[in-house]
Amino acid sequence: MTTLADPVPGGRPGDVDRATALSGELSGRGVHGVVLSYVDTAGVGRVKTVPTAKLASAAAWGVGMSPVFDTFLANDSIVTTDVLGSPDGDLRLYPDLDQLVVLAGQPGWAWAPVDRITQEGERHPGCTRTLLRRIVADAGRRHDLAFKAAVEVEWAVGQGPAAQGDFTPAVSGPAYGAVRQVELSEYTADLLAAFAAQGVEVEQLHPEYAAGQFEVSVGALDPVAAADRSVLVRQTIRAVAHRHGLVVSFAPAVFAEGVGNGGHLHLSAWREGANLHTGGGGRYGMTVDAEAFAAGVLAHLPALTAVTAPSPASYLRLKPSQWAGVFTAWGRETREAAVRVVTGTVGLRDQAANLEVKPVDLAANPYLALASVIAAGLDGITSAAVLPEEITGDPARLDAEEAAARGVRRLPASLAEAVAEFREDACLRGALGPVLADAVIAVREGEIASVAGADDAGIAAAYRWKY
Repeated sequence: MTTLADPVPGGRPGDVDRATALSGELSGRGVHGVVLSYVDTAGVGRVKTVPTAKLASAAAWGVGMSPVFDTFLANDSIVTTDVLGSPDGDLRLYPDLDQLVVLAGQPGWAWAPVDRITQEGERHPGCTRTLLRRIVADAGRRHDLAFKAAVEVEWAVGQGPAAQGDFTPAVSGPAYGAVRQVELSEYTADLLAAFAAQGVEVEQLHPEYAAGQFEVSVGALDPVAAADRSVLVRQTIRAVAHRHGLVVSFAPAVFAEGVGNGGHLHLSAWREGANLHTGGGGRYGMTVDAEAFAAGVLAHLPALTAVTAPSPASYLRLKPSQWAGVFTAWGRETREAAVRVVTGTVGLRDQAANLEVKPVDLAANPYLALASVIAAGLDGITSAAVLPEEITGDPARLDAEEAAARGVRRLPASLAEAVAEFREDACLRGALGPVLADAVIAVREGEIASVAGADDAGIAAAYRWKY
């Protein structure tokens, strides 16, 4: 995976020659078109496609797409900021050929994530993939840090079609049950085959808790590649389901009540090949820098929810005592903590130890979410932040006095509260830059307005099929 901090006009050196060769190879494999993919501020995957024969042209000059999509809402309405949301201007989408994949679930198609660059050859300040690459590169320069990351993907499988907006679970078995695995055995086997053909390393694929719900966990990569993989995984899940006559929902809340779909982030910091989250000299078994990183994430978590839980439907999922992590608390292997330190099994800790950030769902743009979480953790290292006392059990059981003494407070209970926290967090807004930070605020406020007056069932229905 390339680590260039600044995409350049015409893509990366050698891309045109590579794309020309790839075009011939893809055509020989029966691939007719390439999906050029990115995720907008609202968390919706957007695409343009080109014929395989035009891949070299896309690598050389990009493909045009309006910057207006930075202020699209999930319902395709458009809001504005001082610089975004007008019909003016154009951007170029440059495919990252290093990540191009032939789609096993969509015969005839390949897929590639894109960097968005202005027509003047400059980085577009709203490109979240470029933002994440820049923050990771800055961490390397300033702190000699590298990262490994993965995004858990949970989804609900329903009986098709979804045209009427209803959801009927496609399985009837109990949570984590063998019945569910049997009932969708052919679908999940085809999913595993598609992932393998696409080079996606699957750690686990299993039935989950909620109605019709499944989860896939994938191997960790550098953060940009991990975000790319998250988008590709969802593209594949959706495509394979369609071929089986099924529908899937990645929405934070498929229904108004009950457990929703999460998109937990797993993140570990490394220096000179060593995992900082284990075997260190800090109080809790990590290095001092790893503990400061975790403390930074925890301190910024109320504002981070505007990025990691960006939909009004997110707050139907973020309820206490549902393992969603809705308090500013951390713990080792504590699944009610918003920041869980995964210690790993003895013998594997040097590879497996990581932070799990739980108040995250799949309405979140994965590039933006990872960039923001890393920026928060780096602020913790810069300020030598200290972790508060860890918790065990459910933080909802703490009385007000004990919670205050431990620094445990409820995370925002609505998107409006999260936006207010984000407005006050100069660190996060500075990391994103004014153009993107303003877009986040405008889009979140637009989402709030779009469901004003709706009850919980109406909010769930409004976002059920958007992500």
